Amino acid sequence: MLTQLSFNQDLSGCEPILTSIPRKLSKRRVEPDVDCQPSRHYDSTGGKRDISTLRKFRNFWLPWVTTIILACASDAGAQTGYKVADLGTLGNDNMSCAMTLNDQGWTAIQDGNAAPGQQDAIGTLLNGRDAIVLNGVQVDLGTLGGKNSFMNWGEINDWGQIVGYSETDALDPNGEDICGFGTHLTCRPFLWQDFHMKALPTLGGNNGQASAINNRGQIVGFAEDGTVDSSCPPNATNNRTQLPVLWENGKAHALPTVGSDPDGVAYWINDLGQAVVQTANCSQTIRHAVSWTRNAASALLDYGTGATAWGNNDRGQIVGTVGSADGKTQSGALWQNDSLTVLGLLPGDFGGIASGINNKGQVVGSNWDSNFNWAHAFIWQDGVMTDLNTLIPASSNLYLTMANKINERGQIGAMAIVRSGPDEGNIHAILLTPANESIGRSVAEDVPTHPKSNAPVNAYLILQRLRLDRSGQ
Repeated sequence: MLTQLSFNQDLSGCEPILTSIPRKLSKRRVEPDVDCQPSRHYDSTGGKRDISTLRKFRNFWLPWVTTIILACASDAGAQTGYKVADLGTLGNDNMSCAMTLNDQGWTAIQDGNAAPGQQDAIGTLLNGRDAIVLNGVQVDLGTLGGKNSFMNWGEINDWGQIVGYSETDALDPNGEDICGFGTHLTCRPFLWQDFHMKALPTLGGNNGQASAINNRGQIVGFAEDGTVDSSCPPNATNNRTQLPVLWENGKAHALPTVGSDPDGVAYWINDLGQAVVQTANCSQTIRHAVSWTRNAASALLDYGTGATAWGNNDRGQIVGTVGSADGKTQSGALWQNDSLTVLGLLPGDFGGIASGINNKGQVVGSNWDSNFNWAHAFIWQDGVMTDLNTLIPASSNLYLTMANKINERGQIGAMAIVRSGPDEGNIHAILLTPANESIGRSVAEDVPTHPKSNAPVNAYLILQRLRLDRSGQ
């Protein structure tokens, strides 16, 4: 017999199946089956035959639902760890990160070379390219003419479309460096499909970035409108207004910000067309996590020290980062039903983000230590945060430091430090797949703290590219 706790933990995975049953029954009751022969479907009883059919079906439906519940509960309870697929790096790059994945497990990667040996708060990325994994091999997405491409979270939808941003071969006329590689080339949002990269329009300015695409083909990110941002300090390299954008049917539409915030960037969009946005001023002395639906923007709860929304699911749950009340650090956050839940941190960690959530409410994210080095990739479910290194076998030769997105199958896109061998110290893109089998000894048991990396493993190396802070560029 299942306990009440088991139902709370396990039924979320059955919800799409269970909620579809009444709709299917209703459809069966009110819509004629045009595929069958009319002579077999004509009913002169005024629907009595259909009611009788439903009564008979009920006798089958009840044990069927029970079977679904038991099967889902059994699957959830049986999972003891993850299978690990090491997706490697592109070419000779020393850093690769699986930023996003779709429900087929197709994974979008960002690769690069970070300046070796740097462990300071702001890491330097020497080059970057976006890739997709096909048949276990990373395939370069190309660029829009420049040397580098990169992505925020990127998102690959179930049609295999990917979005991100790329340098062109033209210098920015205002000297801006929106792609962030020091080249001062114009930076354009792109859509990649059918092995071709296409630039998306801006709002009249030179630059922009695309962050996410849903299964309806709606894309979000930000674009410049060409005006000078008066909230930027005089020495800011990037000083044009950046507005959150929805691209639909090939056109860019500016999304509203909240309050007096002049700038914004949309980071994710679910399949219902609901987006999550950060709005701010140029130097981020103001920073708000925002939910956007049907052209209405609403600021999410925070503690007065700023917040960012990184992802959302089709159930209206939103994940991101919220600053502590004293402003000294930040932690992963979950917003739902007009309330804020701070996810907390793993023992010894200093700060963190929650970056992905699926429709089961499973949250993934990453924590960093007091030196801003990425420390632990985590999964948060049923109110409990778990270090993912406790759920992968020690034989994987990897240490997970960052988890980015989770799909409906529970697969996770992540990055890890290689612990030994020819690539020791390099950072690899990783795909985790739930496994209903024992993992034996875990990585966490073998390695209590993260091993040394050849490249900077700090939070700001990636987070600085997911921020609106342009004051130091």
